Amino acid sequence: MSSQAKGYLIAIAGITIWSTTGVLINYLLVNYNMPALLLAFWRNLLVCVALAPALFFVRRSLLKGNTSHLWFYLLYGLVLAVFNSIWTLSVRENGAAVATVLGYSSAGFTAIIALFIFHEKLGLPKVIAILLSLAGCVLVANAYSLEIWKLNPLGVSMGLLSGVFFAGYTLVGKEAMRRGLNVWTSLLVSFAFGAMFLMIFNLFQALPGAAGSFEALLPELPSDGWLVLIFLSFGPTLLGFGLYNWSMDYLPASIANLLATAEPAMTAIEAYIFLGERMTLVQIVGSAIILSAVLIVQLEKER
Repeated sequence: MSSQAKGYLIAIAGITIWSTTGVLINYLLVNYNMPALLLAFWRNLLVCVALAPALFFVRRSLLKGNTSHLWFYLLYGLVLAVFNSIWTLSVRENGAAVATVLGYSSAGFTAIIALFIFHEKLGLPKVIAILLSLAGCVLVANAYSLEIWKLNPLGVSMGLLSGVFFAGYTLVGKEAMRRGLNVWTSLLVSFAFGAMFLMIFNLFQALPGAAGSFEALLPELPSDGWLVLIFLSFGPTLLGFGLYNWSMDYLPASIANLLATAEPAMTAIEAYIFLGERMTLVQIVGSAIILSAVLIVQLEKER
């Protein structure tokens, strides 16, 4: 097997695992009535619980601290915490399939923010992609109807904000690479700080669904609920991202990113199979438009 073929298999496996995130979050929210922000906190914490021992036994040097990057890691963790919070709330309000598609509106937001922060070129393809992305979001969220703003303004807002903060998280990750920080160290430290911020959000009731006390940080889950939560943290969150990053040892990052655009479609299929969620024809068209927008942005990076 060629190295490129191996890269494709690893990337597709990672993205397939990754795409179950929305379905598992929705399952915990609906079946166990788990508060959204409490779920986000435990998801981050359990990633650290899994990754720290793994690095200790496999490559202990990655656990050595570097205080010169402390403030950057704090920012990284804060952006991650806010993104995870809004994303989880979006799943609660919109369902797994729609929330995932709305999250991919980040392609347009990333292009705009990168123009000011990294001075990246904003050419015609990116402008077209931004417009397509926004148009797709309108269709997916049924935002062309005034009634949706009356009936579910929170869902629409959370969905679009998740795209904004996903863009922010992507750009902070890009800065981490520019600084030469190790991917796995960055993942561990950012999730650790993210868990810290999410604990604060819960304790001080900063957002809806906050826990309010240290005792309330322990979710009232039966054993099977804990298994789902652990699988969500170790599988889609840690293993999914890990395999995706590993695939870039064999593939250009742009190709891996192109493969990642299949995630919303995978999530929609999984939401249909496991949750019974059904997207309307208009929402399916909107999904296709958003995916085409992401594709245009990625193709411009090849030029």
